[in-house]
Amino acid sequence: MIERLLGELPGVCSVGEVTHLWQRMLIDGEACGCGEPFLRCAFWREVGEEAFGGWSRVRASDILRLKGSVDRLRFLPRLLRRDLPADLAERVDRYTVTYGRLYAATARVDGSQVVVDGSKHASMAACLSHRYGADLRVVHVVRDPRAVAYSWAKRQARPMATSVSKEKDMARYSPGRAAVQWNAENTALTILARRGVPTLRIRYEDFAARPWESLAEISGFADLPNELPLRPNRTAVLSPTHAVCGNPALWRSDHITVREDTSWRSELNLRDRALVSALTAPTRPHFGY
Repeated sequence: MIERLLGELPGVCSVGEVTHLWQRMLIDGEACGCGEPFLRCAFWREVGEEAFGGWSRVRASDILRLKGSVDRLRFLPRLLRRDLPADLAERVDRYTVTYGRLYAATARVDGSQVVVDGSKHASMAACLSHRYGADLRVVHVVRDPRAVAYSWAKRQARPMATSVSKEKDMARYSPGRAAVQWNAENTALTILARRGVPTLRIRYEDFAARPWESLAEISGFADLPNELPLRPNRTAVLSPTHAVCGNPALWRSDHITVREDTSWRSELNLRDRALVSALTAPTRPHFGY
């Protein structure tokens, strides 16, 4: 939601979760946020031409193999070092140069100064930090781990999936795995901030309670126009988007209302709540939970 709202600011282009573009868009042929199949979308055709000389010249399978060799949770201990081992540094450079070309082309085609990528992986942020340094801005959104575990456990079909899509449903994790991942991802982003990567932490609950203040804080942090898109009733009218992947409910809507989803408080069973609470007990206080 924050990404979509930032995309309404002048000079800002929000592009969804680009980390999934290679599989879901180029291989599976899923639709852009505008509703057109990705490869038939005029905006993305122009971006592909600008960045790579056309999408036909991009070997998505090669990018995915490279991604598997650098952009994974298990590589975080090494990625968080200031100086990478030579072999990893070479792979990270090859991996991130592709994103660099894509972001630059997106900005030129859209006429924007800032591109917002809503990808939610600390390993990807760590990879990009080695390319962009202080030019990278990370908005670290953190939520109560029990709410996260409840959300990850729900079965939800991906309406944008095609007949050949590798993933027909949204990803699901057990409460235990969700808790472990919550610890790892949030701790990694904290270390990244300590390493000097400009980072702003926003708690989901604070954003839901005071969205205007949170958006103003993000705008100031990232040098974005302070023209808040929210109305007094907490709604925002959304422009058509060319976002890839992410939450389809946010792409296809013409408006959104900011409100906290508290369903987990009544629907997460006591056993799972206790498990997640125990597994995240060492790190939760650091994030205010």
